[in-house]
Amino acid sequence: MTDTPYDVLVIGSGAAGLTAALALAQTKRVLVLAKGRLDSGSTAWAQGGIAAVLDAGDTFDNHIRDTMVAGAGLNDQETVEFVIERAPASIDRLCELGVPFNREEGDLHLTREGGHSHRRIVHVNDATGWAVQAALLKAAEENPNITLLPGQSCIDLVTGRNQADYSGSGRVWGAYALDEATGDVVTHVARATVLAAGGAGRVYQFSTAPRGATGDGIAMAWRAGARVSNMEMMQFHPTCLYNLEVKNFLITEAVRGEGGRLFNPVTGERYMEKYDPERMELAPRDIVARANDDQIKRHGLDYVHLDISHQPPEFVKEHFPTIHEKLLGLGIDMTKGPIPVVPAQHYTCGGVKIGLDAKTDLPGLWAAGECTESGLHGANRLASNSLLECFVFGEAAASDILSCWDDLDDPPAILPWDASRVTDSDEEVVIKQNWTEIRRFMWNYVGIVRTTKRLERAGNRIEMMRKEVEDYYGSFRVTTDLIELRNLLDCAGLIVTSALRRHESRGLHYIMDYPATDPVARDMVLVP
Repeated sequence: MTDTPYDVLVIGSGAAGLTAALALAQTKRVLVLAKGRLDSGSTAWAQGGIAAVLDAGDTFDNHIRDTMVAGAGLNDQETVEFVIERAPASIDRLCELGVPFNREEGDLHLTREGGHSHRRIVHVNDATGWAVQAALLKAAEENPNITLLPGQSCIDLVTGRNQADYSGSGRVWGAYALDEATGDVVTHVARATVLAAGGAGRVYQFSTAPRGATGDGIAMAWRAGARVSNMEMMQFHPTCLYNLEVKNFLITEAVRGEGGRLFNPVTGERYMEKYDPERMELAPRDIVARANDDQIKRHGLDYVHLDISHQPPEFVKEHFPTIHEKLLGLGIDMTKGPIPVVPAQHYTCGGVKIGLDAKTDLPGLWAAGECTESGLHGANRLASNSLLECFVFGEAAASDILSCWDDLDDPPAILPWDASRVTDSDEEVVIKQNWTEIRRFMWNYVGIVRTTKRLERAGNRIEMMRKEVEDYYGSFRVTTDLIELRNLLDCAGLIVTSALRRHESRGLHYIMDYPATDPVARDMVLVP
């Protein structure tokens, strides 16, 4: 066991985790764990920006209304107000950290994205997440109270069940993690733990999420006894680049926000007026993703076209330099012609249930970011509300931990990881086969449009695989691939169970057996 000299453990080095760490480090010693590199999470991949009411013609009420409309009424109004009212202060803190947001005559340049009634997206060209990640990491690296430890694949939360003096309290004391460099399992112990491990996008075959988005935090919290909520609400981004060589390259929402139009590449029809005649391409993501999916399936297409070439070339290059350069390298000039795009999984709207204080059900465990269900997004996340949620709830977690610090006990003696009954694997092919199978049947059976029969088929396959994976897990030494497979399977089960229990279509959950929306919005909360 490692007798760690840290007060707080933060699992995840993205926007939520580093925001919490920086706030806590004013008075506490913080250890931040990252799976892989420190910058390999979803934050660095965020192109669009951060939504905040900063324009004279905009109001908090407008932003709240847009968020509730996009979320199909499943949002928690108190949470929505809590987050949106704190957005301007979050932007101020990022400016202080040196994030070089685009400006126009000194003022922050605001762009507009689908579902927003006003321009309110602050951005750094089309690579906002990368700039935010860099600024947060720089601040964390310079803080003597923060230790950043990459290459740590968390396996499970340490709870009272792992105490030398057994307790069934569910109290969280840290996490067991695989040190990817040595192959050893290390016990990281702390008074308080913040879970900021990101989403579960890689449960699907096609996803804009990074390789490590395997639902680790959600699965660990579920196994430890925390409730999860609304896991069926998986957001599919309408416009991921269709290219057989380049996987998972997102064409940001802002391309449509700045005038991009969707066309059927065969008929040449601009088809969004059929699906949402008022908002057209600026409709919320669930509507645009279903429209693109319908066009592809109805006409037997591989992709649809997104075209912004009617805008002046300099305008396009100035607003989307990263995308423009990337596409040019693939032989596509977006200033002269259309971009081939397809829908892809993009964001996990459900997750570990938390309150406004970022507390989970488990004593000693707080959570923030994409691994949570805070009540902000409801049945569909409004564009550019995700990074905002990370900042607000990262701060909330830190604030609550500091306010109750004196009531938190010192960690007890914790049992070391027991690897005495396992050997090195001689059949890694099992992991690869199951990983591939999960992602394929989740895409085909639990995708943008669902049916009860397809959901049941997915559920049957999950149950068949569960015993196989558990047998494997109990027999062989853990690897990052095995840890991720176990977590993917748990998350896939939660998504399917939630989807089967929701007998309505709402937001991101569209099921042909129940096309109507219930008059009352209810969260789908699963209890371990």
